[in-house]
Parts: sequence; structure tokens; C-alpha cells
Amino acid sequence: MRVLSCAPSDELESAWNALDGKPDYRFLRRPEAGLVMVRGRIGGTGGRFNLGEMTMTRCVVQLADGGAGYGYVAGRQPRHAELAAVFDALMNDPARRRNVGDRVVAPLRTALDERRAASAAKAAATKVDFFTVVRGDD
Repeated sequence: MRVLSCAPSDELESAWNALDGKPDYRFLRRPEAGLVMVRGRIGGTGGRFNLGEMTMTRCVVQLADGGAGYGYVAGRQPRHAELAAVFDALMNDPARRRNVGDRVVAPLRTALDERRAASAAKAAATKVDFFTVVRGDD
């Protein structure tokens, strides 16, 4: 689900267009945008606090054979949520899991990892190492 929700919409759309044997599906919950509360922790371990709200879109679909899938994506992206839900439903089907995993999710995960590595390398280039010099009291 993380890979499907973090993938750019155009890459998800391309994966959908390249998919052989597109399944028939119906909406159990049409794509709808709303707000969710984002919570944080001080220092990652402290008490929780409400950081603020963010927009997200959710969708629930059911395949013609009965399998269901859920899609939750950041922002107002109804088509993205719809495709994420359909791919999630396909991944929940044992007969289709391997094919969808190999042809859709794995390339999306690779592209996501490459973007993260490039971002981390760019941030690392600006890293400053600080050190403290301790003077003796003599």
C-alpha cells in the first residue's frame, strides 16, 4: 500500500495502461477527499500531540470476483486513490499477486527507492559536521 500511495499518479496510470486483462470492478466507496489529523511525538518517543491536518483521498473497490481493495493517498487525487485500490484488490488475490507484484509494484518500488536515494544524497551534500573542543582547566 505504501508503494501504491507514494508512487506518482502518472506512473500508476502507466502501470494500469500496461496491465493485461484489466479486471472489472465497482466502487464500494467512490473516491472522496477529506481531512485527517497528523500526529507527532517529541523526539520520536515523547507524548503524542496533534501536528495539524492534511488532505487525503480514499477509495474502496470490489473486483467482479469479490475481492476488495483500499486506496489512501495524500492530497486530492481521486484517480490515484482509485488505481491504488484496484491494485490493492489485485494484490489480495493469490492468483494475481505474483504477476501484479512483479510487473507493477516492484518497478514502482524501485523508482521510489531511487528517488529517495537521490533526495538523501542531495541532503547529505549539505551536511555540516559540528564538533566540540573541550579546553582543559589547567
